[in-house]
Amino acid sequence: MNLNLENKLFFVGGATAGFGGAIARALLAEGAQVLAVARNADKLAAFSKEFPTKVETINGDITQSATLDAIVHKVSSRSIHGLVLNAGGPPPTAAADTTMQQWDDAWLSVARCKIELVSRLLPQMRKENYGRILFIESISVKQPIQNLVLSNALRLAVAGYAKTLAGEVAKEGITVNIMAPGYHATDAVKRVVKKRSETSGISEQQAQQQIIQHIPVGRMGQPEEFAALAAWLLSPQSAYITGQTISVDGGVMQGIFG
Repeated sequence: MNLNLENKLFFVGGATAGFGGAIARALLAEGAQVLAVARNADKLAAFSKEFPTKVETINGDITQSATLDAIVHKVSSRSIHGLVLNAGGPPPTAAADTTMQQWDDAWLSVARCKIELVSRLLPQMRKENYGRILFIESISVKQPIQNLVLSNALRLAVAGYAKTLAGEVAKEGITVNIMAPGYHATDAVKRVVKKRSETSGISEQQAQQQIIQHIPVGRMGQPEEFAALAAWLLSPQSAYITGQTISVDGGVMQGIFG
């Protein structure tokens, strides 16, 4: 299927690893242009060298105003076709053990920076009467995950914002959706496995197997599988899909509406 993404410009957060890296590569494979933002300068440089005519980079942390300013400046006079709002998740912690500083930090990384970037770039999409806004969150927006209270709580704020925004801009050719990944082979899941290992007094291998045994397909997902759906949601073909939170979890979610 031709997704009609040739030369369309997309912002991708966390573009050098995990979901962000896989989505960026999926878009590039479709001929898109990618503005890749990440904190690791060496990985960004290598990524840019691999796709010298298709990738622009900004080295920075999107929770910082300077990085958001640089993103907005980079696309200020251009058509921006899609935003992939992807940032590192907060550290695993139990509700009773979480400090107020952790709550403040998680608000910045999970919600505030994404909301600010969308707010600043939305006017450009409205001028074009076209846009794709995609939040990369977690199945924790539908079902709490043990020892992930910061994610469980604050990703719900993002979901509320995204659903509200989707209704406001639906008639302007702009879609707003959330992808809610379950357990995939990413560094973020490695941290979850490590925390489960520590709190349960078992090995990391045992902790990982405990997770896998509850995944109906019998394995963790691959970021590339996740990215294939993301690329479609970022394409013109997805014009009638908006305001949705789509689980990508190998069948973990047991609710009727997934």
